[in-house]
Amino acid sequence: MERFFDRVAVVTGSGSGIGRALAHSLAARGCNLALADIDADGLAETARQVEATGRRVTTHEVDVSDRARMEAFAQQVEQAHGRADILINNAGVTVSATLEEQSLDDFAWVVGVNLWGVVHGCKMFLPLLRRQDEASIVNLSSMFGLIGVPRQTSYCATKFAVRGFSEALAVELAKTSVRVMSVHPGGIRTNIAKSARYRGDSVRTRDKTVAFFERRAMSPRRAAEQIVDGIAQGSERLLVTREAQVTDMLKRVWPELPSRWLAWVQDRVLG
Repeated sequence: MERFFDRVAVVTGSGSGIGRALAHSLAARGCNLALADIDADGLAETARQVEATGRRVTTHEVDVSDRARMEAFAQQVEQAHGRADILINNAGVTVSATLEEQSLDDFAWVVGVNLWGVVHGCKMFLPLLRRQDEASIVNLSSMFGLIGVPRQTSYCATKFAVRGFSEALAVELAKTSVRVMSVHPGGIRTNIAKSARYRGDSVRTRDKTVAFFERRAMSPRRAAEQIVDGIAQGSERLLVTREAQVTDMLKRVWPELPSRWLAWVQDRVLG
């Protein structure tokens, strides 16, 4: 995408973390914003911060897993802004538990937000995006969309799915003005560990998990800048953080090693 000024960027999960940082980064490059989150207070705080830049901002309380609400969201953006140039499907949740420990309701919650949220966003906003001379779809997968990780079965299932969905959609749209990018972050200092559902043995490691992210993970600001740079460059795949890059490389030459290494980290650091 050659220019950002006066483009309209739609960002889900923008009440905190990467979503909030993306709002700041896009506004700094001249974008107007349609911000969505299920957390009304966090969403209002993001909007308050970004409005100081002078860019136009609308806020939308949205559950991305709700098809009807996402359809209405797209209509609201069209009414408020008249267009959409960038769609970032960022909203995400997780359950920390083995498959045996988590309920099917837990699994469905993760699938609803992480996978259906991406599908709903792409399906509902694609007609708006297709009208533009240049447009971008950014789908947040994960490093856990590259490797299977214990206690993250539902999360990995959705992030692998987002990766495949994004790659297929990129090919479908290759001859149009819409580019699709799949993003694979490693550890980012967001609220996802705090807001996760912990079940079984994972309950006792919750505080250690949260502390590990606070101490070791990349800042959302750095991640957001890399993602926006990726949009500018028209990238189709972006690995954010060194551990994501190393994992991707090792997965190619020694497929079993990354998963075994992460299992060892969980046992030694979080166990």
